[in-house]
Amino acid sequence: MTFRMPAEWVPHDWTWIGFPTNPAEWPGAFEEARRQIAAFASALHADGKGEEVRLVVANESDADAARALLAPGVSVIVHRLGDVWLRDTAPIAVLNGAGGKALVDFGFNGWGGKYQMPGDEDIGARLAATTDLPVSTQNWVLEGGAIDTDGTGLFVTTEQCLLNPNRNPDLDRGKIETLLAGALGLSDMLWLGDGLLNDHTDGHVDNLARFVAPGKLALPIATTQDDPNAALYTDARARAKAHGIEVIDIPSPGLVLVDGEAIPASYMNFYVGNAAVIVPIYGQPNDQAALDAFRPFFPGRDIVGLRSDAILSGGGSFHCCSQQMPTLV
Repeated sequence: MTFRMPAEWVPHDWTWIGFPTNPAEWPGAFEEARRQIAAFASALHADGKGEEVRLVVANESDADAARALLAPGVSVIVHRLGDVWLRDTAPIAVLNGAGGKALVDFGFNGWGGKYQMPGDEDIGARLAATTDLPVSTQNWVLEGGAIDTDGTGLFVTTEQCLLNPNRNPDLDRGKIETLLAGALGLSDMLWLGDGLLNDHTDGHVDNLARFVAPGKLALPIATTQDDPNAALYTDARARAKAHGIEVIDIPSPGLVLVDGEAIPASYMNFYVGNAAVIVPIYGQPNDQAALDAFRPFFPGRDIVGLRSDAILSGGGSFHCCSQQMPTLV
């Protein structure tokens, strides 16, 4: 049977999460970013009622710092690590519906050559080697945050990222779809346009649009006049509806400034765990409304809002720093 990437809401055996190691990547926010990521890992573990969490740290000193912040029961594993964004560098698990599970390890080039840190180039292979699963090594560049799936073979991405010549200049839309069909079981692709303003990843879709159920795509909606992403939300909504996909409106956090610059703050960078959905919040008026909007789609899971502004100062949020290992079902 064909291997396919499952939806994030299927049960997990464990989740890998990256832990900050380089203060230069988190100017003025390094310690708070560590606290926020540790809070995410602890909430996901939920005192053993959630799932196993494997926090990946770069060295023994970081391991000691992490343990001081974590709730009991969260595992700490030491691996040479550049940045924390394991969504983009860790292997992606696929299932075949007949008792088979495998890992897919894609090429990585530092988000188009912009952010290259020792350890990131092979952390996927090294994490895969800690399992007993077969691994398919793909000789082309793909970051996990560039795609999302509802588990049926339907995927969503952005043209800004997947068609960017700084990733795979020799691959067009058709070739990318063919490669994803073979690697992750894609059968249908929704192509959105641009990602959020000032997103260093060249528009990862996991900051813009996420599936919350089969065929149901959550998209932000601007609620203020100064929302810098209002036009691209409108464009994404039109493309999704034209593709026959049901759109779920989630209020945007709106304009969030750091040092006078709009940052890509988004509630879409949520993570669906076994017991809880962890949603990034920013101290914005729409924080509670966004949490309430997710609630109908994840019955039986707690909807937990956690501050993520310090993590975002390094370039991402909860979904970006995590990668799940789905359970065989």
